[in-house]
Amino acid sequence: MTVIASGSAASLTPSPANPSPGRGEAVLAQIGNTPLLSLDALVSQFPNIELWGKAEWHNPGGSVKDRAAARIVIEARRSGQLGPGKILLDSTSGNTGIAYAMLGAALSFPVTLCVPENVSPERKRILQAYGANIIYTDPAEGSDGAIKIVRQYAERHPDLYFYADQYSNDANWRAHYETTANEIWQQTQGRITHFVAMLGTTGTFVGATRRLKELNPKIRCVSLQPDSAFHGIEGAKHLPSAIVPRIYDPALADQNIEISTEAAHAMARRLARDQGLLVGVSAAAAVVGSLEIIEALKKDQRATIVTILCGSGEKYLSERFWHEG
Repeated sequence: MTVIASGSAASLTPSPANPSPGRGEAVLAQIGNTPLLSLDALVSQFPNIELWGKAEWHNPGGSVKDRAAARIVIEARRSGQLGPGKILLDSTSGNTGIAYAMLGAALSFPVTLCVPENVSPERKRILQAYGANIIYTDPAEGSDGAIKIVRQYAERHPDLYFYADQYSNDANWRAHYETTANEIWQQTQGRITHFVAMLGTTGTFVGATRRLKELNPKIRCVSLQPDSAFHGIEGAKHLPSAIVPRIYDPALADQNIEISTEAAHAMARRLARDQGLLVGVSAAAAVVGSLEIIEALKKDQRATIVTILCGSGEKYLSERFWHEG
């Protein structure tokens, strides 16, 4: 398998001239600069197509969410919003919460998270291992239910909490504007023609798309989301039926594709069993969407497609779909 290591893209670690996170610098320094993995074996019948996946599980918290969480924390500490005595508060379906909890342990600030009760057992255990305080919310209401509960806590106790609000915090998308997109540009040597990403908080897609369009307006940026309000793609949002993140800009996408949970599950099994890649459901869904784009390309059209592999499959191993199909 071909792997392209990242170059010297912008780092999330504060410069010495800025407020320092102290002992957490070692953790912050590990975030970003993730490799690109070739997925060309999946498109061997298309000799003019390159398909790459950005392996975000190489971040220390195991997912793409480390980038946004780190930028949110860095900016909040710099501004004084997350100062002594404040608790970081946010809602999460798991991965951003894991990043917050990891950073809280490294930088010595407390973390309280509102989490749907039905997130995978692996995610719960990781959050507990990092020492986060977890408030479980109604699983039937998903991530939107967690958002409603966390807002109540933030409104009732404004002096106690720094409400990170990943769905509205511009630091979320800026992390990807400044790091993810530039890494992809460097790793593909500017050859990228298509960028593909799932929508959750929408920060990855919004930030990376804004920067890639600046670098080359011809790059086609495609957003993906579940095809139903009732889906099993953890971390993803079906925007027509959900609370739409404030940071989302619907004008950015050149195309929107809906992905079924069943297709994502089948792709996760295929990547593990045929490619030796153990990825999460959102990452598998991103590959499904990328292949759909490739199928629609004109014959002999050249393309370099990059998608975001949000995280590994280790946090999903208790899910039943691995034993199906």
